[in-house]
Amino acid sequence: MGLSEYIIMRELNFPEINRFERYCQVGGWEAYRTAVKEQTPATIVQMVKEAGLRGRGGAGFPTGMKWGFLPKGVYPRYLLCNCDESEPGTFNNHQIIDRNPHQLIEGVALSAYAIECNTAYIYMRGEFAAAALTLEQAIDEAYRAGLLGKNILGTGYDLDIYVHRGAGAYICGEETALMESLEGKIGQPRLKPPFPAVAGLYGKPTIINNVETLANVPRIVEKGVAWYRSHGTEKSPGTKCFSLSGHVNRPGNYELPFGLPLRELIESPEYGGGMKGGRPVKIIIPGGASAPWLTAKHLDVPLDYEGVAAAGSMLGSGAVIVLNDTVKAPHVAYKMDEFFKHESCGKCTPCREGTHWLVKVLHRLAEEGHAEPDDIPTLHGIYRQMAGNCFCLLGESAVMPIKSALELFPEEFEAIIKASNERHQRNGAHAIPLRVS
Repeated sequence: MGLSEYIIMRELNFPEINRFERYCQVGGWEAYRTAVKEQTPATIVQMVKEAGLRGRGGAGFPTGMKWGFLPKGVYPRYLLCNCDESEPGTFNNHQIIDRNPHQLIEGVALSAYAIECNTAYIYMRGEFAAAALTLEQAIDEAYRAGLLGKNILGTGYDLDIYVHRGAGAYICGEETALMESLEGKIGQPRLKPPFPAVAGLYGKPTIINNVETLANVPRIVEKGVAWYRSHGTEKSPGTKCFSLSGHVNRPGNYELPFGLPLRELIESPEYGGGMKGGRPVKIIIPGGASAPWLTAKHLDVPLDYEGVAAAGSMLGSGAVIVLNDTVKAPHVAYKMDEFFKHESCGKCTPCREGTHWLVKVLHRLAEEGHAEPDDIPTLHGIYRQMAGNCFCLLGESAVMPIKSALELFPEEFEAIIKASNERHQRNGAHAIPLRVS
């Protein structure tokens, strides 16, 4: 069931919408013009609240409520657009920026007006060099049209938007580490509280939303709350750009209303087109590498925040990774935790040391096939000591692959122990006792 009118992927309705003139022809920037001339900031905040827009970066927190946390009367304020997009499996920001950049810029501008801020930053991971140029060109066009800068449209409202490229660190997708990086410091998370809405960038009230979240705002203001809520579900209104990858025939970005079954995304000829070679689904990771795994028995889970949570995982960034029965769970866990080990900022001991030991044990066990007597309980012990004890969510994310692999596919770890046993016995060595936890 495709959308007749897309909210984010509007290039599917309007070719060449990446051009400023074309974007304006199909109603672009009209919501912003109307807002700054005729509506108060509080009106825009209320519309976003009533629309039920939830953050698309992972947590799904209500956007309008987040804006409401700003302390009254404290200025200056800042708006930060999180375009770090470093979660493995996530790639919709690229498409939004490359094919519909002006809607993102308008979303940043509208949101800045709503929270009464005069300076906004789009923080991009360093590898997004071409995308950064695309956004800078789009911003320049908005300045030339009098939509940014001083005394916008004669209203007295001022707004400057800057593109800032980081150095390509996963940890800078975490909002407080992003602010540290933007301030020129090492990208490491801050202690919370205080939360960014109270003391954020340069110690001032700050709102941080991701690319897809802000790109929804112009459509809400333009088309109205009722239209927006006609998509999706009661608790998860609107649509989501799902980044589908893995062993599917048609990987890519697909914008769907919240609530459609996972099976439809994977199997529909319009979307994933089924599994390559007709092989069965084995592992589904619905929200990027940091989300708990699902299996084939979850194919009918609805793709919304509540449905995926009820199944024991999280929707996260909407990066749906689907793997078939040719993969081994210990290998998948190893490759994902190798990434988290590499990206750990090293600030806290549980993450810095825990990811190191997870990878060391998994490499020997899953990649070399050499097992030690206590490998399985050791892996359980490591992730249990990490869970709930890390400074930020990176360490918690590293727990998910190994925890999921051990819980869903314990027999694959036990088979490696058994194979090691047999090799030892053939070589005349003592057998390795199988211990599970």
